[in-house]
Amino acid sequence: MTDDTGDNGATRPSSPASRKVYFVSDHTGVTAEVLGHSLLARFDHLDIETATRPFINSRERAAAVLEEFTKLPRPPIVFSTITDPAIRELLSTGAETHLDLFGPFIKQLESSLGQQAATRVGAAHGIRDLGRYQARIDAVEFALTTDDGSNSKRYGSSEVIMVGVSRVGKSPTCLYLAMQYGVRASNYPLAEDDFERSSLPAPLAPYRTKLFGLTIDPGRLHELRSKRRPHTEYASAERCAYEVRQAEQLLRRHNAPFLDVTNVSVEELASQVLLRADLARHR
Repeated sequence: MTDDTGDNGATRPSSPASRKVYFVSDHTGVTAEVLGHSLLARFDHLDIETATRPFINSRERAAAVLEEFTKLPRPPIVFSTITDPAIRELLSTGAETHLDLFGPFIKQLESSLGQQAATRVGAAHGIRDLGRYQARIDAVEFALTTDDGSNSKRYGSSEVIMVGVSRVGKSPTCLYLAMQYGVRASNYPLAEDDFERSSLPAPLAPYRTKLFGLTIDPGRLHELRSKRRPHTEYASAERCAYEVRQAEQLLRRHNAPFLDVTNVSVEELASQVLLRADLARHR
């Protein structure tokens, strides 16, 4: 599955065999993307190109998206989270299949709650609980200031400390935990000096119960590092295999749980960390 949305919002030509899918929203488009991608994952054997069109909150903007549809070899599949019924109807005229992601639920909720749903655009992303929102902001700040082994003196305030070799995905996981769940997550990169001793690195030793390791297939690590620093010792296949092996041995020696991230999305990884580390979701 690919995303062909360019920096200017233009759409590159689709290959003849591919299916085009649009995520259209009158706000950020995040909900449409998350739900849409979750459903499309059941069809990952197909050649699907996706594009996101956020802030489609007027008939004029909807008409511009419809104009894009007419240039495709086949009408697209559209996932939408549009509040205005008129704009939803307009979009559906140019789609082969239009999936209103809120529609099936809103009427049932209105009936059950005895209230009409709000029609304010962006209501799903509003700040309802300022305390919880601030907790997430604070957690993001904490993740950034304790990233990559920085400010290890603050590890006492961490709820979890992600441990692993370079380029294994520690930073994205910490930031996702912070942004989505308000979890104070730090990360520590394992390096050569750490592999030469049997004990935990000094900054981690007092916090063994907070450690959570990430590991990866050495071949995949080689690919990732080669993109960053090609033709270096750091990116060599031998070095990657050595570091992964040593890191796993260190984590096992100290009974630290760890996960293989090779084929795992950051969303799934964060959920697994929450479950296995028994972390509270501050949301």
